[in-house]
Amino acid sequence: MLSKRVIPCLDVRNGRLTKGIRFAGNIDIGDPVESARKYYEEGADEIVFYDITASCEHRGIFLNVVEKVAENIFIPFSVGGGIRTVQDMRDVLLAGAEKISINSAAVKTPELISEGAMAFGSQAVVVGMDVLRVPKSREIPSGYEIVIHGGRVKMGLDALEWARKCEKLGAGELCINSIDADGTKDGYELTLTRAIADAVSIPVIASGGAGKPEHMLDAVTKGGASAALIASIVHYGSYTIRECKEYMAQHGVPMRLVW
Repeated sequence: MLSKRVIPCLDVRNGRLTKGIRFAGNIDIGDPVESARKYYEEGADEIVFYDITASCEHRGIFLNVVEKVAENIFIPFSVGGGIRTVQDMRDVLLAGAEKISINSAAVKTPELISEGAMAFGSQAVVVGMDVLRVPKSREIPSGYEIVIHGGRVKMGLDALEWARKCEKLGAGELCINSIDADGTKDGYELTLTRAIADAVSIPVIASGGAGKPEHMLDAVTKGGASAALIASIVHYGSYTIRECKEYMAQHGVPMRLVW
C-alpha cells in the first residue's frame, strides 16, 4: 500500500503567510519561506503554496517567493494561484515547483487541464476544488457546488461532475477544499471527500478543517483520501508534522517516517 501524505499548506497574500476561517478574516502569521523550511525539516511529504489573491486580483503569482521556497526545501512542491495559461505553468515549474495547482482558471477554461497535462505530464497537474455545501437540486445533485475566486463566485457546477471531468481531461490529482470546514479545526468534510474519492481513480487530497491528528486519520481512512492538507494546527504550533505522522502510523496508516 502506498504511504499516505501529510501536506502543510502555505496560503500567501502579498508575499506573507496568512490564515483565515472559511476564506475570510485572514491575518498575517509569518514568513512563508521560514515556515516551508521548518515543515520540510519536520518531515512534511510535500508543501503546497497558494497565492490566495492572485486570481481575484487578476495578476500573476509571486514567482520570487516561489523561488525562495524552492531553494529551501527538497520535497515535492505544489504552487497555485493566478495560473491561467500553459506559460504560467511553465514559469512556476521553472521557478522550482514540481506541481502546478489550478483552480478558478480550470473551471473557466477546462482545456487548460489537458494542455498542462500534455505539456508537463499529468503528475504535474493538480486541480484544486473549492466546494460549498448547498441544498441538493437538479443542477447540483450531490449537494456540493464548485465556487471560484477564493469562494466568492458560485458556478452552478456539481462537485462530483467536475471531479470526474477533471480526471478525464488529464488531472493527476485533486485537492478538495471544503469552504464550510476551512479553518474551523472541527475536522474535514468527510462525506464530500469520500464521495469524490469514490468517483475518481486519481489521488484525492483532503483539505479544510484539520484541528488534530485524529481528523487527519479520518481523512485517509473514512474519507478515502491519499493525503491530508493541514494549515492551522501546524501554523499555530498545536502539533508538529512529526507528531501528526507518528499518530497516524501508530493507528496503522502507512507513513514515510524519516527524521
